[in-house]
Amino acid sequence: MVQSNIGPVTSEQTETPTARTEPPVARPPLWDRRFTLYFAARAVSLFGDAMMPVAAALAVGALYGITGAGLVLGVWTGTFVLLVLFGGVFADRFGARRMMVGADLVRVLTQGVLAVAFFTGAPPFWLLVTMAAVAGAAVAMFLPGVNGMVPLVAREPQRANATLKVADALAHLLGPALAGLLIAVSSAGTVYTIDAGTFLLSALCLACLRLAPTSTGPAARTGSSLRRDLRQGWREFRARTWMWSVILVWVVFGVLLFGPLVPLSSALIGDRLGPNAYGLAVSFLGVGTVLGGLLALRLSPARPLAAGTLALTLYTLLPLSAALATGLPPLLAGHALGGGALAFWSVMWATSVQTHTPPEVLNRVSAYELAGSVSGIALGQILAGPATALASPERLLLVSAGACLAGCAALFATPAIRTLRRAQPSVSP
Repeated sequence: MVQSNIGPVTSEQTETPTARTEPPVARPPLWDRRFTLYFAARAVSLFGDAMMPVAAALAVGALYGITGAGLVLGVWTGTFVLLVLFGGVFADRFGARRMMVGADLVRVLTQGVLAVAFFTGAPPFWLLVTMAAVAGAAVAMFLPGVNGMVPLVAREPQRANATLKVADALAHLLGPALAGLLIAVSSAGTVYTIDAGTFLLSALCLACLRLAPTSTGPAARTGSSLRRDLRQGWREFRARTWMWSVILVWVVFGVLLFGPLVPLSSALIGDRLGPNAYGLAVSFLGVGTVLGGLLALRLSPARPLAAGTLALTLYTLLPLSAALATGLPPLLAGHALGGGALAFWSVMWATSVQTHTPPEVLNRVSAYELAGSVSGIALGQILAGPATALASPERLLLVSAGACLAGCAALFATPAIRTLRRAQPSVSP
């Protein structure tokens, strides 16, 4: 068992000064071969994912307008929500690594087809929608295994999650900028070609990954029906009050906070301070996310969800700064603090899910978590436009800020969330 360097001193240590002192337990290395390969796979995959919204908005929007771009993105999201539960079952049944490699190879195909289509002319709309649906299905097979893989490749899941969160933030800082630059100086085909290359590299890294022989594998999943697997995953999810309580709050956050935040704040900031100001605010959001991930590398709170909830209250500053800030400095400060708060919470949440869920059902439980979270965000994005007919964007963002505070209060008021303790990392993955 690895002890924290900042943990309390026990009475046994203070009352027996003449007793032999045990040498300190060294922290296990994070960057061994398994985690390095997994980190490389996730980093390049995240970079590819970060490029795609810009490519869809600019390339597809230039051909088929805002409605066309929105439909392509909506088909991607809708397919993901519909199939992600099955992705969790298949990851537990056949192994997360196998499902992730297969999903990456499918995305190599979809992005490669679109690259050729853009290089040779204007892709027909049916092809864009079809490839979006196939890619969304592939992501539904990929993402449930992400949580389950971390305890298998890292001895300390929190350090691993924090490191991956920093990579995620850097990908979202650099990916959109590169996609926009490439479309401006080259073509959308170049963006899709690079995107296909990122998924190919991710598949190669995952294929080279060798997990410990004690890892749960497909042999444990044979003879079970799909319906029984789904029901078992639901029972495990429902049995953890702290987990489903967080997801209930997250669905509300999706509808009132995360979903409408981007369309409302981008329009409001663009009208008030210009489009460059919104781009700079998004960059500061990424900087804050990096800092939040680095902070999560340093701190190991005894009650991770309680600490994460306290940090998450600072996310209120993000919609508040978009609604009220008339100058650039408070806007950037609000986005940086909001990004850091959400990153810290994300690491605490991911680590709690990974360390408090049996490995044999972790992928299915993660799938239920993903389905609930994404469905709320999708609904919030759909309702953001019609809501502006009832209230101004400023008022709606104030509602978002209020929802954030109320949600954090609900999280902290739930004993199962507030009292959940940090699980000690195991000696070997």
